[in-house]
Amino acid sequence: MDLRQLEYVVAVVDHGTFTRAADAAHVTQPSLSQGIRSLEAELGVDLFHRVGRRAVLSAAGQAFVGPARQALRDTRTAREAALAVRGLTAGRLEIATLPTLAVDPLAAWVGAFRVAYPGVDVAVSEPEDAASVHRLVGDGRCEIGLAELPAPPELEVVPLGSQRIVAIAPASAGVAGAKRASMAALAALPVVSTPPGTSTRNVVDAAFARAGVTPRVAVETTSREALVPLVVAGAGIAFLPFPVARAASGPVRLVEPDPPIHRSIGLVYRRGAASPAQSAFLALAVPRRAASRRGTPH
Repeated sequence: MDLRQLEYVVAVVDHGTFTRAADAAHVTQPSLSQGIRSLEAELGVDLFHRVGRRAVLSAAGQAFVGPARQALRDTRTAREAALAVRGLTAGRLEIATLPTLAVDPLAAWVGAFRVAYPGVDVAVSEPEDAASVHRLVGDGRCEIGLAELPAPPELEVVPLGSQRIVAIAPASAGVAGAKRASMAALAALPVVSTPPGTSTRNVVDAAFARAGVTPRVAVETTSREALVPLVVAGAGIAFLPFPVARAASGPVRLVEPDPPIHRSIGLVYRRGAASPAQSAFLALAVPRRAASRRGTPH
């Protein structure tokens, strides 16, 4: 078994077919197929089921892919650690974040990190919910996650406090002149929202449920970028994290829900050896708390 074979397996999982995986791994499709066949022969199990043109993990493959990802990441960490002896001049950092946290606070951190370490590339993934962020970090596809808490117990956590969720309303809305409105008053207005299961939607739906009211979701869109323009156009009110709502442009007003809506957020990462890039990012983002594990000093 060699690292190249592990890369082939992970590439097939990530890209779905042997052909696309070969393109991503910069090898010919026959070379990739042969590498995986040799690995399967060595292990004595099939790692994939071929279903039409797609390759689907077998039970053995599902058990294999997590450790394979971690082995590849550990290898990269060792390589980057060697490079770090002469300074963090190369490498790659993969971060998973909720879309509503990508602007604030993540953008400022990534910008400062790139200024400090211009040789390190950063890749940011934006899954729709906290569970997906935790999963990307837990299975080794990303080194750092930024999402709602709590997180699974196998992940380390750096709590970042709570984030307010507020409503933005068009100038024509009945609550537009108020700075605060009850959940019942907000439920009486049409709501513009992302679909059920998305992060902010989950928090807001839970707040309405606690208040014993059910809003009318008049417009549902998968495009977060469309929320503010829809509100400006008069389609309804929308709920956004305060930093995002504060930056909204156009004739809208911010309205604080009563009772307030908050969500706890934090950084998460895997236990074990950290790459130099991961350590540097955590130290830059939260210098006084990056060395904490669930709030307890090492």
